[in-house]
Amino acid sequence: MSRILPAGRSILLLALLVAGCRQTAHSQQAADGPLAQAALVQAEGEVTSSRRTAVTRAVEAASPAVVSVNVIEVREYVRRSNPIEEMFYGRRIPDQVVQQEVQGLGSGFLVSPDGYIVTNDHVAGNAAKITIAFPDGSLMPATLVGTDPETDITLLKVEPERPLPFLAFESDDGAIVGEWAIALGNPFGLFEAAEPTVTVGVVSAVGRDFPAQQGRTFRDMIQTDAAINSGNSGGPLVNALGRVIGMNTFIFSQSGGSVGLGFAVPAWRVEQVVAELRETGAVDRSSYTGLRVRAINERTAQLLGMPGARGLIVISIDSDSPAERAGLEPRDLIVSIGGETVQTNEDVRQQLVDNRAGDTVRLGIVRGGQPRELRLTLASGR
Repeated sequence: MSRILPAGRSILLLALLVAGCRQTAHSQQAADGPLAQAALVQAEGEVTSSRRTAVTRAVEAASPAVVSVNVIEVREYVRRSNPIEEMFYGRRIPDQVVQQEVQGLGSGFLVSPDGYIVTNDHVAGNAAKITIAFPDGSLMPATLVGTDPETDITLLKVEPERPLPFLAFESDDGAIVGEWAIALGNPFGLFEAAEPTVTVGVVSAVGRDFPAQQGRTFRDMIQTDAAINSGNSGGPLVNALGRVIGMNTFIFSQSGGSVGLGFAVPAWRVEQVVAELRETGAVDRSSYTGLRVRAINERTAQLLGMPGARGLIVISIDSDSPAERAGLEPRDLIVSIGGETVQTNEDVRQQLVDNRAGDTVRLGIVRGGQPRELRLTLASGR
């Protein structure tokens, strides 16, 4: 049903409509005007600025110093005789030692402008030929300066024509639990001679210790949930300042891919080993104690009045040795080194991995059922 408005109200409605149209037109002109354009430019600038975070700045600073490490190893294997061939030739064919070239790839990072590069021993420690691929696409041959299988650290050297970008180690606070952790490298060798792949997480934990694996000692490791995959080994783990807090080394995974359990050698250990490799080409752990020990069993523990089989019993001590000067005696039971429990000779080796001749270590012992603490200064190896 239609309704007719009174004439006076119709005129008023028309006036309001006209005013609204004029207001809309003015609003459109204002929206397209110079003030609106300036506001839009300002907003875009603020968004662009907010995109550049501490992480992006750290990546920008660190990326030029991250490289791919291409290696060729010569491995030997035994070729067993084939019974069918023996039947054919009518005699026994001896086993043959065959050499085979195996190609591998990992990551690394520059630690000096004159071309020193750090990576893992399991990446390049046994390499016969090493080629470094840089982010700008260039390639350089590298030589093996030295390697330390114990800590899985290797030092390489290229000969650049000009100074190269390099990374600094974080020495103030080390890795801080909860801080940004940025992993850079070349996972799976997908992007060789290109900008490194970047993954970001946090430092999940520090001081993680693992049992010795294939002769390697992994102690005080940094744990991170930044994605680390095959090929990332040897690459840097950096903080939001772009400083190295660790070297990516291995992951825990049932699938073979990253599940957020990556581990890195701490920067202080990398820096210590690199300094030794650069100076002498090797790490000398042949320190001397003059001490011979063995693990105890349950029977020995009972004889010593110990509640359980733990620790190492002192069998003998050399005259005028560091052990004698420290006050150790035969039948002493060594239960800790540096505050960490020891039960086997392997435990002792792991505890002393960072110690050199001249260093002093704390020994927790039990003598006559009473706990004591002694200090033992290591001497040069004999």
